[in-house]
Amino acid sequence: MACASFVKLNVASSSWTGQKSSFGKRSPGSSTRRVSFSIRASSYTDELVQTAKLIASPGRGILAIDESNATCGKRLASIGLDNTETNRQAYRQLLLTTPGLGEYISGAILFEETLYQSTTDGRKFVDCLRDENIVPGIKVDKGLVPLPGSNNESWCQGLDGLASRSAEYYKQGARFAKWRTVVSIPCGPSALAVKEAAWGLARYAAISQDNGLVPIVEPEILLDGDHPIDRTLEVAEKVWAEVFYYLAENNVVFEGILLKPSMVTPGAEHKEKASPDTIAKYTLTMLKRRVPPAVPGIMFLSGGQSEVQATLNLNAMNQSPNPWHVSFSYARALQNTVLKTWQGRPENVEAAQKSLLVRAKANSLAQLGRYSAEGESEEAKKGMFVKGYTY
Repeated sequence: MACASFVKLNVASSSWTGQKSSFGKRSPGSSTRRVSFSIRASSYTDELVQTAKLIASPGRGILAIDESNATCGKRLASIGLDNTETNRQAYRQLLLTTPGLGEYISGAILFEETLYQSTTDGRKFVDCLRDENIVPGIKVDKGLVPLPGSNNESWCQGLDGLASRSAEYYKQGARFAKWRTVVSIPCGPSALAVKEAAWGLARYAAISQDNGLVPIVEPEILLDGDHPIDRTLEVAEKVWAEVFYYLAENNVVFEGILLKPSMVTPGAEHKEKASPDTIAKYTLTMLKRRVPPAVPGIMFLSGGQSEVQATLNLNAMNQSPNPWHVSFSYARALQNTVLKTWQGRPENVEAAQKSLLVRAKANSLAQLGRYSAEGESEEAKKGMFVKGYTY
C-alpha cells in the first residue's frame, strides 16, 4: 500500500507551507491568526485526479459490465445460453472490442474474472480498452449480506483484504474501482443502515485511493416501494450527507473520486410517474445541496429504467451547466438491446456491436444535452425494473 503523507495548508495565505507549519501561529505585528490544518496527500494523488478527469470527459460515460458470474448467468439464460466462462468471455469480448467505443465511453467497470481475461486471439481485455482510450475499472465489493439489528436491511462486505486486492488490480491495469451498497426506503431506512452504508463506502474509498484506484462511491437507493418523489429526495439528502461526512472523516480526496447515485424518482410502484424534467429538477436539487463542486464527475446508474427513459432523464439534467460532469454509468440501459441482438450467435456480433454504439452515442448526446428520442425502437423503450435490484 502506498503510504499517505500529510501537508499543511495555511488558511490565511492559501499557500502550501510544508509539514512544519504550526497551528494558531500569529505573524509579528499582525492580529490575524494563522490557521493550518492537515490535508491528506498520497503518492497517487495527482494520478487519481487525472484519472477522474479523464473518465469525466465531455460526451463520455461508463459502461458497467461488472455483473457477478451468477448475475451474468441470468442474462445469458435470457437468450438461451449456459452460464459458462466461455460464454461470459464471448459476450464481454463482444462489448470490449467494439470499434469506436472510446468515442462515447471513457471507463468500463469489470468483474474480477474479466480483468484477467483475454480475447480469443490473445489480447488482454485491459489492452483492448486502453487502445480505445477507455480506463479499465474493477468491482471490489463482495456483495450484500443481512445487517444484524436493522429492519431487514443489508450491508456490503469486502473491506477485509481490500488493500492487497486493490494493489493487485492496479498491477493488472485497473485505475478505478466500484463498491455498491444499497439503501431501502420501504425498510426505513434505519439510521444504522445509513451509517453502515456511508462508513463502508468511506473506508473503501480511502483504501482505494491509497492503492491508486479512483473510487466510485455508490450508495444506491433502491426503486422498490410506492413512495412519492419527495420521500426519495428526503432519503437521498440524508444518505449523501452521511456519506460525505464520513468521506471527509477518512481524509478522502474529493477531486479523486466519482459518484454513482440513483436518480431521484418516485418508487417503482407509485401511482404517479415523473417526467424527465421533474426527475432532473429533484435530482439536481439534491446534488447541489449535498455534493461539493470539487467532485469531478457524477455517473448515474440507470436504476431499472428503460434504455430510452434513462437517456431522457440524463439529457434533462444537462440542459444547463452543472458544477460537475453529469453523465452515466449504465449496465442494462446500455446492454439490453445488445444482448437480444447477439443471441449468442457469432454471425450477430457485428450487429450487436452496432447496437451498443447506438446506445452509447445516445447517452453521449444526453451528456451534452443534445439527445432526442425520435426514431428510438420499441425495444429500447421497455422498462427493466426488477424488485430489489436496480443496477
